[in-house]
Order: sequence, then structure tokens, then C-alpha cells
Amino acid sequence: MTDPFERIAAALERLAPAPMPAPDFAGADAFAWHTAPDRLDPVAKVSRVDIGLLIGVNRSRDTLLENTRHFARGLPANNALLWGARGMGKSSLVKAVHASVRAEGLALKIVELSREDLPSVQRLLAHLRAAPHRFILFCDDLSFSHDDQHYKSLKAVLDGGIEGRPENVLFYATSNRRHLMPREMIDNERSTAITPGEAVEEKVSLSDRFGLWLGFHPCSQDDYLDMIRGYCAAHGVVVPDDRLRAEAVEWQATRGSRSGRVAWQFFCDIAAREGVALQI
Repeated sequence: MTDPFERIAAALERLAPAPMPAPDFAGADAFAWHTAPDRLDPVAKVSRVDIGLLIGVNRSRDTLLENTRHFARGLPANNALLWGARGMGKSSLVKAVHASVRAEGLALKIVELSREDLPSVQRLLAHLRAAPHRFILFCDDLSFSHDDQHYKSLKAVLDGGIEGRPENVLFYATSNRRHLMPREMIDNERSTAITPGEAVEEKVSLSDRFGLWLGFHPCSQDDYLDMIRGYCAAHGVVVPDDRLRAEAVEWQATRGSRSGRVAWQFFCDIAAREGVALQI
């Protein structure tokens, strides 16, 4: 028969598991943060696009690259919010910039944090603060609904509380929303509040805490076609340009939009039809 004290100890351990051991950051350049239990899983191969294949985002690319270089060299740098049109390479740019800086010989690691795990960010920061490395903390597709309290946890990253943000951590986020919340919600709360100017100040001002705002906008048809030509050249897909153009334009017409994501989806289709396997 099991000792009752052993059963109590096991139950307490399930409710409050032992603290996560110090991660081995030397084993990888990229990590994904998970909870229940807390852990930093190394990512052996990051899914990313070469920075030279990101078309139509030159200004955002150059700004983010320079900011990241400064941080990797131990110089002052800003947290960055990449916002705007869907499928225009916001998350791809963050991953590509990290790879580019690493290729320049600068030591820098990236940790992906999901929006759902924001309440655990203080525990994550404690591990990163103690590590002898510099980290980009990356949160993709960040946004908040009207009753979402996760944004309060984000302030720990942006403001840092009494301890301040760890000197070796920089936060990059992507969002389709400039203010991280629906426009109709902002308008509704302002119209029904006793003090409209203060009604949504706490949430709207969250985006103001990012030092860099980098906007992404729908691409032109020329940029869309250049993206596809770039993918074809990089992966050895040879197609006559008049055929490529005609099929690419038809593809985006059936999708009802043009973006980097649509360009990649068309390229995957035509590469398959040409019998070319992609090494991604």
C-alpha cells in the first residue's frame, strides 16, 4: 500500500512542479517556449526565407536589420512591432534578419513565444536574464480582444517592471493591427465611455511602447511577379516569362489578393507542375 505522505507529495508536485532546470542554450540558435511544464525546446531547423528573396519591404528590412545588428553588438536597440497587410512577410522578415545577423558572425539567439503563453513571460525572462547570450524574443500574430488580459503580461517585456527589461533581451512582434486590438472595439469603447480619451488608453498605448513601428502594405503586381521570379531563380525552376506572368496573374485573381504568401503558394504550385522538389 502506498504511503499517504508519498501520495500527498506526488499530488503537490503535480500542482506545483519543480522549477525548470537552466536551459542549455549552447545547443541551438533558436528555441520555442512552452508551458505545462515550462521548457525551452531547441529548434534544429528554422523555417525561413533568405532575406534576399523578400521583395517590396526594403525600408522595413533595412531598419530592422540595422536595429538587430546594434542589439547583437551590445548597443542600444528598440523593441519592434511589424504590423500591416496579411502575407507580406512580417514573420519571415524577423526570421530572415536573425539568420542574416548570425551569418555576419554576430552571436544572437531567437526564442519564439506564443500569444497564449504571455502570462508565463516573467518565468521565461528569468531564464533569459541569467544566460550569457543575447536573445530576440519573438511573438507572431499578436493581437488582443476586448476581454483579453494577456496584454498586461506583455508590459513585463516592454517595460520590465521594477527590474527593467533584461539587457540581453529584445522583443519583436508581428500583428495585422497597428494598435494590437480591433478598430471597431476602440471606436465602440470611446463612444460609450464617460471619459472617451481614457477608455482604451491602457491597451492602445501598448503599441506606443514599441520603439519601432514597421508598416507592411499590399504589394504591387510588379513586386508580386518579382517575388515569384526570385523564388524560381533561387530554386532552379525554369519557366518562360510570358507563361509565368499569365499564370501568376490568373492565380492571384482567383485568390482575390496579392501578397508574398500568395506569390509563394503560386510558386509551390508551378514548381510541382515542373517536377522540381523544393529544398526548404
